[in-house]
Amino acid sequence: EILKSFSDSCDIITLENEFVDHNRLKFIENLGKKVVPSSNTIALIQDKLLQKRTLASNNIPVADFHSVASKNDYKTTSKKLGKRFILKSRKMGYDGYGNFLVKNQNDFEIGVQKLTARHSEIFAEKFVDFDCELAIMVLRTSREIKSYPVVETIQKNHICHTVIAPARVSHSLIKKVKEIAIESVIAVDGYGIFGIELFKQGNKIFVNEMAPRPHNSGHYTIDACVTSQFENHIRAVLNLPLGSTKMLKPFAVMINLLGKKNDSGIVEDYNKALKNENIHLHIYGKKQSRIGRKMGHITLTGNNLDELLKEGIKTEKQIII
Repeated sequence: EILKSFSDSCDIITLENEFVDHNRLKFIENLGKKVVPSSNTIALIQDKLLQKRTLASNNIPVADFHSVASKNDYKTTSKKLGKRFILKSRKMGYDGYGNFLVKNQNDFEIGVQKLTARHSEIFAEKFVDFDCELAIMVLRTSREIKSYPVVETIQKNHICHTVIAPARVSHSLIKKVKEIAIESVIAVDGYGIFGIELFKQGNKIFVNEMAPRPHNSGHYTIDACVTSQFENHIRAVLNLPLGSTKMLKPFAVMINLLGKKNDSGIVEDYNKALKNENIHLHIYGKKQSRIGRKMGHITLTGNNLDELLKEGIKTEKQIII
């Protein structure tokens, strides 16, 4: 009844994240309401093992993976993936939550017990010794497919900390990433906006995972691009012409403001950032801060990447949140 009442008040429905049960979305669709991305797309994405199988079956490069049913599966898993691999929750994992690095059988047994206690179903994926991590936002309507620049992402304790746009990789590799990302969206019959995370290993590219929504790696677009990922998300959902994804200046750096205390979400020492015309400060207004929690971000745009990185790192250290 609640879902029906909600649906009746909407012309079209989109999602904040991929954790909404696809069966509930199917229920809404059966009421005659349009959901973007569709329940079928969400079903393929929210189960990460199913996501990997879908991508692999469409010849999209992903790391080797293997289904895991119990603590007794170590031998078959290590035989296929090698001694070093990652256990992953099939559903509800994000920012490193739901992942467990395995180096031996003892790790495997601990990881299986830990992850199945939280999320029940898991799988294993070969560890990729990558050079760097990349990401890209892809937009799709019934008439258009567009992408934003390929960016480089730098993690801090498995959480995205810094985004550099465009990525510091070759033009040929950027072209390759864009092609793979677009193929990934088509593989899941996706419409709307998608964030695709990838690993670079030499000249090889592997899709890590994809999210059917605006993405943290795309927050820089608010200040650095002609059209933000959020505006283009709405345009894509409504099947309107997509806005330009071009950058306004040659370079942009986005740094997440991660919680530095377990306390209230009061922000301190941000005056210098506000006085700097080249720094765009975004505070999310969360009432409680936790160490490592995403509490806001800063974006810098300009012509000299090294200077932007230096200024951004300095500013992030000054702000207490």
